[in-house]
Amino acid sequence: MNKTLKLILALVAVVAFFVGIWLIGRMLNPSLDLDETALLRFVFVGVGLLIVLVIYLLTSKHKMWEVGTREVVYMAIGAALYAILSYLFNGTVFVVPSVSQVSLRPAIAIPMFFGYAFGPVVGLFTGAVGNMFGDALTGFGLSPQWSIGNGLVGLIAGLSWLFDDKKRGMNTVLIVSAILTILATIYYFLNPGQANTLFYDVENGIFGDAQITLIAGVSIAIGFVLVLLVRLLFGKNIDVAAAVTWSMLGNLLGIGFAAISDIWINGYPPAIAIVGEFIPAAGPNLIFAAILVPLLVGAYASTRKQTGR
Repeated sequence: MNKTLKLILALVAVVAFFVGIWLIGRMLNPSLDLDETALLRFVFVGVGLLIVLVIYLLTSKHKMWEVGTREVVYMAIGAALYAILSYLFNGTVFVVPSVSQVSLRPAIAIPMFFGYAFGPVVGLFTGAVGNMFGDALTGFGLSPQWSIGNGLVGLIAGLSWLFDDKKRGMNTVLIVSAILTILATIYYFLNPGQANTLFYDVENGIFGDAQITLIAGVSIAIGFVLVLLVRLLFGKNIDVAAAVTWSMLGNLLGIGFAAISDIWINGYPPAIAIVGEFIPAAGPNLIFAAILVPLLVGAYASTRKQTGR
Protein backbone atom coordinates (compact mmCIF):
# COMPACT_ATOMS: atom_id res chain seq x y z
CA MET A 1 0.00 0.00 0.00
CA ASN A 2 1.53 3.31 -1.05
CA LYS A 3 2.03 6.33 1.18
CA THR A 4 -0.74 8.43 -0.37
CA LEU A 5 -3.36 5.74 0.09
CA LYS A 6 -2.31 5.23 3.71
CA LEU A 7 -2.69 8.95 4.40
CA ILE A 8 -6.12 9.04 2.77
CA LEU A 9 -7.19 6.07 4.89
CA ALA A 10 -5.98 7.89 8.00
CA LEU A 11 -8.03 10.97 7.07
CA VAL A 12 -11.07 8.80 6.36
CA ALA A 13 -10.56 7.14 9.75
CA VAL A 14 -10.66 10.56 11.44
CA VAL A 15 -13.98 11.39 9.76
CA ALA A 16 -15.35 7.92 10.57
CA PHE A 17 -14.47 8.35 14.24
CA PHE A 18 -16.09 11.79 14.26
CA VAL A 19 -19.33 10.51 12.75
CA GLY A 20 -19.34 7.44 14.98
CA ILE A 21 -18.80 9.46 18.15
CA TRP A 22 -21.59 11.84 17.12
CA LEU A 23 -24.13 9.15 16.20
CA ILE A 24 -23.45 6.96 19.23
CA GLY A 25 -23.00 9.89 21.59
CA ARG A 26 -26.34 11.50 20.82
CA MET A 27 -28.11 8.24 21.67
CA LEU A 28 -26.42 8.15 25.06
CA ASN A 29 -26.50 11.87 25.80
CA PRO A 30 -28.83 14.28 23.94
CA SER A 31 -26.43 17.17 24.59
CA LEU A 32 -23.95 15.49 22.24
CA ASP A 33 -26.29 15.86 19.28
CA LEU A 34 -25.35 18.55 16.77
CA ASP A 35 -27.79 21.32 15.92
CA GLU A 36 -28.71 22.71 12.51
CA THR A 37 -25.07 23.73 12.02
CA ALA A 38 -23.99 20.07 11.85
CA LEU A 39 -23.42 20.13 8.10
CA LEU A 40 -21.41 23.35 8.27
CA ARG A 41 -19.29 21.96 11.09
CA PHE A 42 -18.41 18.95 8.98
CA VAL A 43 -17.72 21.23 6.02
CA PHE A 44 -14.99 22.82 8.11
CA VAL A 45 -13.79 19.37 9.09
CA GLY A 46 -13.41 18.79 5.36
CA VAL A 47 -11.61 22.11 4.94
CA GLY A 48 -9.17 21.18 7.69
CA LEU A 49 -8.47 17.79 6.15
CA LEU A 50 -8.09 19.42 2.73
CA ILE A 51 -5.39 21.63 4.24
CA VAL A 52 -3.67 18.47 5.48
CA LEU A 53 -3.88 16.94 2.01
CA VAL A 54 -2.41 20.05 0.39
CA ILE A 55 0.49 20.06 2.86
CA TYR A 56 1.05 16.39 2.08
CA LEU A 57 1.07 16.93 -1.68
CA LEU A 58 3.65 19.69 -1.28
CA THR A 59 5.92 17.56 0.91
CA SER A 60 4.95 14.00 -0.06
CA LYS A 61 8.51 12.86 -0.76
CA HIS A 62 9.47 13.22 2.88
CA LYS A 63 9.53 10.12 5.07
CA MET A 64 7.53 11.86 7.81
CA TRP A 65 4.30 10.83 6.04
CA GLU A 66 4.99 7.12 6.30
CA VAL A 67 2.31 5.25 8.24
CA GLY A 68 3.01 1.73 9.42
CA THR A 69 2.07 -0.48 12.34
CA ARG A 70 4.26 1.57 14.69
CA GLU A 71 2.49 4.81 13.78
CA VAL A 72 -0.97 3.24 14.10
CA VAL A 73 -0.10 2.08 17.62
CA TYR A 74 1.09 5.58 18.53
CA MET A 75 -2.12 7.04 17.08
CA ALA A 76 -4.22 4.83 19.33
CA ILE A 77 -2.11 5.54 22.41
CA GLY A 78 -2.00 9.27 21.76
CA ALA A 79 -5.73 9.61 21.08
CA ALA A 80 -6.61 7.59 24.19
CA LEU A 81 -4.29 9.62 26.41
CA TYR A 82 -5.55 12.91 25.03
CA ALA A 83 -9.19 11.89 25.42
CA ILE A 84 -8.78 10.78 29.03
CA LEU A 85 -6.69 13.78 30.08
CA SER A 86 -9.00 16.18 28.24
CA TYR A 87 -11.93 14.71 30.13
CA LEU A 88 -10.11 15.05 33.44
CA PHE A 89 -9.20 18.70 32.88
CA ASN A 90 -12.19 19.94 30.88
CA GLY A 91 -14.96 22.11 32.18
CA THR A 92 -15.27 22.29 35.93
CA VAL A 93 -11.88 21.02 37.11
CA PHE A 94 -9.49 23.92 36.68
CA VAL A 95 -11.45 27.06 35.91
CA VAL A 96 -9.26 30.01 36.83
CA PRO A 97 -10.97 33.33 36.03
CA SER A 98 -8.02 35.43 37.18
CA VAL A 99 -5.63 33.71 34.81
CA SER A 100 -7.41 32.47 31.73
CA GLN A 101 -11.15 32.18 32.41
CA VAL A 102 -11.16 28.80 30.72
CA SER A 103 -10.62 25.27 31.90
CA LEU A 104 -6.87 24.84 31.87
CA ARG A 105 -5.91 22.06 29.47
CA PRO A 106 -2.44 20.72 30.14
CA ALA A 107 -3.43 17.75 27.98
CA ILE A 108 -2.75 19.89 24.89
CA ALA A 109 0.89 18.87 25.33
CA ILE A 110 -0.07 15.33 24.22
CA PRO A 111 -0.80 16.02 20.51
CA MET A 112 2.10 18.47 20.45
CA PHE A 113 4.53 15.85 21.71
CA PHE A 114 3.12 12.96 19.67
CA GLY A 115 3.26 15.05 16.51
CA TYR A 116 6.84 16.13 17.11
CA ALA A 117 8.07 12.71 18.21
CA PHE A 118 6.20 10.41 15.82
CA GLY A 119 5.27 12.54 12.83
CA PRO A 120 2.42 14.72 11.54
CA VAL A 121 -0.08 11.93 10.85
CA VAL A 122 0.21 10.65 14.43
CA GLY A 123 -0.11 14.21 15.74
CA LEU A 124 -3.19 14.86 13.60
CA PHE A 125 -4.98 11.70 14.71
CA THR A 126 -4.02 12.17 18.36
CA GLY A 127 -5.31 15.74 18.49
CA ALA A 128 -8.44 15.30 16.38
CA VAL A 129 -9.81 11.96 17.59
CA GLY A 130 -8.59 12.45 21.15
CA ASN A 131 -10.31 15.83 21.44
CA MET A 132 -13.56 14.49 19.96
CA PHE A 133 -13.59 11.59 22.42
CA GLY A 134 -12.70 13.94 25.27
CA ASP A 135 -15.60 16.25 24.41
CA ALA A 136 -17.95 13.26 24.31
CA LEU A 137 -16.77 12.08 27.72
CA THR A 138 -17.16 15.57 29.17
CA GLY A 139 -20.71 15.80 27.86
CA PHE A 140 -20.82 19.54 27.12
CA GLY A 141 -21.32 18.97 23.41
CA LEU A 142 -19.34 18.18 20.28
CA SER A 143 -17.46 20.64 18.08
CA PRO A 144 -15.92 18.67 15.21
CA GLN A 145 -14.23 21.75 13.76
CA TRP A 146 -12.45 22.38 17.07
CA SER A 147 -11.34 18.77 17.13
CA ILE A 148 -9.82 19.22 13.68
CA GLY A 149 -8.15 22.36 15.01
CA ASN A 150 -6.60 20.26 17.77
CA GLY A 151 -5.51 17.80 15.12
CA LEU A 152 -3.78 20.58 13.21
CA VAL A 153 -1.89 21.44 16.40
CA GLY A 154 -0.34 17.97 16.39
CA LEU A 155 0.15 17.89 12.64
CA ILE A 156 2.06 21.18 12.52
CA ALA A 157 4.24 20.13 15.46
CA GLY A 158 5.18 17.13 13.32
CA LEU A 159 6.21 19.29 10.37
CA SER A 160 9.47 19.91 12.21
CA TRP A 161 10.59 16.72 10.45
CA LEU A 162 10.80 18.71 7.21
CA PHE A 163 14.01 20.42 8.29
CA ASP A 164 17.27 18.53 8.53
CA ASP A 165 18.68 21.71 10.02
CA LYS A 166 16.24 22.07 12.91
CA LYS A 167 17.76 25.34 14.06
CA ARG A 168 17.07 27.04 10.73
CA GLY A 169 13.52 25.72 10.79
CA MET A 170 13.00 27.02 14.32
CA ASN A 171 14.09 30.51 13.35
CA THR A 172 11.46 30.67 10.60
CA VAL A 173 8.76 29.31 12.89
CA LEU A 174 9.71 31.75 15.63
CA ILE A 175 9.35 34.73 13.30
CA VAL A 176 5.93 33.59 12.03
CA SER A 177 4.75 32.92 15.59
CA ALA A 178 5.98 36.33 16.75
CA ILE A 179 3.97 38.03 14.01
CA LEU A 180 0.83 36.07 14.91
CA THR A 181 1.33 36.84 18.61
CA ILE A 182 1.70 40.56 17.97
CA LEU A 183 -1.40 40.66 15.76
CA ALA A 184 -3.51 38.75 18.31
CA THR A 185 -2.37 40.97 21.19
CA ILE A 186 -3.06 44.16 19.24
CA TYR A 187 -6.50 42.83 18.33
CA TYR A 188 -7.23 42.22 22.01
CA PHE A 189 -6.34 45.79 22.96
CA LEU A 190 -8.60 47.04 20.17
CA ASN A 191 -11.46 44.91 21.55
CA PRO A 192 -10.86 44.53 25.31
CA GLY A 193 -14.53 44.37 26.31
CA GLN A 194 -15.42 41.05 24.69
CA ALA A 195 -16.95 38.29 26.79
CA ASN A 196 -14.89 35.14 26.99
CA THR A 197 -17.06 32.57 25.22
CA LEU A 198 -14.93 29.68 26.49
CA PHE A 199 -15.34 30.56 30.16
CA TYR A 200 -17.57 28.05 31.92
CA ASP A 201 -19.68 29.30 34.82
CA VAL A 202 -20.00 26.22 37.02
CA GLU A 203 -22.81 27.54 39.23
CA ASN A 204 -25.04 28.66 36.37
CA GLY A 205 -23.95 26.05 33.84
CA ILE A 206 -23.34 28.54 31.04
CA PHE A 207 -20.49 29.60 28.79
CA GLY A 208 -19.35 33.10 27.93
CA ASP A 209 -20.74 35.22 30.75
CA ALA A 210 -17.50 36.85 31.92
CA GLN A 211 -15.44 39.56 30.29
CA ILE A 212 -11.95 38.50 29.33
CA THR A 213 -9.37 39.76 31.81
CA LEU A 214 -6.20 41.64 30.97
CA ILE A 215 -4.02 38.67 31.87
CA ALA A 216 -6.10 36.41 29.65
CA GLY A 217 -5.96 38.98 26.87
CA VAL A 218 -2.18 39.02 26.83
CA SER A 219 -1.81 35.30 27.59
CA ILE A 220 -0.57 34.55 24.08
CA ALA A 221 2.20 37.11 24.54
CA ILE A 222 3.03 35.56 27.92
CA GLY A 223 3.13 32.12 26.35
CA PHE A 224 5.35 33.35 23.52
CA VAL A 225 7.83 34.81 26.01
CA LEU A 226 7.92 31.52 27.92
CA VAL A 227 8.52 29.56 24.71
CA LEU A 228 11.28 31.98 23.79
CA LEU A 229 12.88 31.48 27.20
CA VAL A 230 12.76 27.70 26.74
CA ARG A 231 14.34 28.14 23.33
CA LEU A 232 17.19 30.14 24.85
CA LEU A 233 17.65 27.98 27.95
CA PHE A 234 17.67 24.75 25.94
CA GLY A 235 19.68 26.11 23.05
CA LYS A 236 22.01 23.11 23.16
CA ASN A 237 19.13 20.64 23.38
CA ILE A 238 17.82 21.02 19.86
CA ASP A 239 14.97 18.55 20.34
CA VAL A 240 13.45 20.41 23.29
CA ALA A 241 13.85 23.78 21.60
CA ALA A 242 12.40 22.56 18.30
CA ALA A 243 9.50 20.70 19.91
CA VAL A 244 8.37 23.73 21.89
CA THR A 245 8.81 26.14 18.98
CA TRP A 246 6.88 24.02 16.47
CA SER A 247 4.21 23.26 19.07
CA MET A 248 3.72 26.99 19.49
CA LEU A 249 3.07 27.48 15.79
CA GLY A 250 0.77 24.46 15.71
CA ASN A 251 -1.23 25.88 18.60
CA LEU A 252 -1.59 29.32 17.03
CA LEU A 253 -2.65 28.00 13.63
CA GLY A 254 -4.73 25.03 14.78
CA ILE A 255 -6.71 26.85 17.45
CA GLY A 256 -6.91 29.86 15.14
CA PHE A 257 -8.51 27.69 12.45
CA ALA A 258 -11.10 26.42 14.93
CA ALA A 259 -11.97 29.85 16.30
CA ILE A 260 -12.21 31.52 12.90
CA SER A 261 -14.52 28.76 11.66
CA ASP A 262 -17.05 29.89 14.26
CA ILE A 263 -17.44 33.17 12.37
CA TRP A 264 -19.46 31.14 9.86
CA ILE A 265 -20.75 28.32 12.06
CA ASN A 266 -22.01 30.38 15.00
CA GLY A 267 -22.27 33.73 13.25
CA TYR A 268 -19.69 35.33 15.55
CA PRO A 269 -18.18 38.70 14.68
CA PRO A 270 -14.39 38.42 14.25
CA ALA A 271 -13.83 40.15 17.60
CA ILE A 272 -15.73 37.45 19.48
CA ALA A 273 -14.06 34.63 17.56
CA ILE A 274 -10.56 36.00 18.13
CA VAL A 275 -10.79 37.74 21.51
CA GLY A 276 -13.55 35.62 23.02
CA GLU A 277 -12.41 32.20 21.76
CA PHE A 278 -8.97 32.12 20.18
CA ILE A 279 -6.99 34.08 22.76
CA PRO A 280 -8.46 32.39 25.89
CA ALA A 281 -7.81 28.97 24.37
CA ALA A 282 -4.46 29.50 22.63
CA GLY A 283 -2.84 31.56 25.39
CA PRO A 284 -2.97 28.97 28.19
CA ASN A 285 -2.10 26.27 25.65
CA LEU A 286 1.15 28.09 24.90
CA ILE A 287 1.99 28.29 28.57
CA PHE A 288 1.48 24.55 28.94
CA ALA A 289 3.51 23.92 25.80
CA ALA A 290 6.44 25.81 27.30
CA ILE A 291 6.24 23.85 30.56
CA LEU A 292 5.13 20.33 29.66
CA VAL A 293 6.46 19.64 26.16
CA PRO A 294 10.12 19.87 27.34
CA LEU A 295 9.32 17.38 30.11
CA LEU A 296 7.76 14.93 27.66
CA VAL A 297 10.59 15.29 25.15
CA GLY A 298 13.17 14.83 27.90
CA ALA A 299 11.42 11.75 29.29
CA TYR A 300 11.13 10.25 25.81
CA ALA A 301 14.81 10.88 25.07
CA SER A 302 15.78 9.26 28.37
CA THR A 303 13.61 6.22 27.63
CA ARG A 304 15.11 5.82 24.17
CA LYS A 305 18.60 6.04 25.61
CA GLN A 306 17.88 3.39 28.22
CA THR A 307 16.28 1.02 25.73
CA GLY A 308 18.88 1.67 23.05
CA ARG A 309 16.31 2.74 20.44
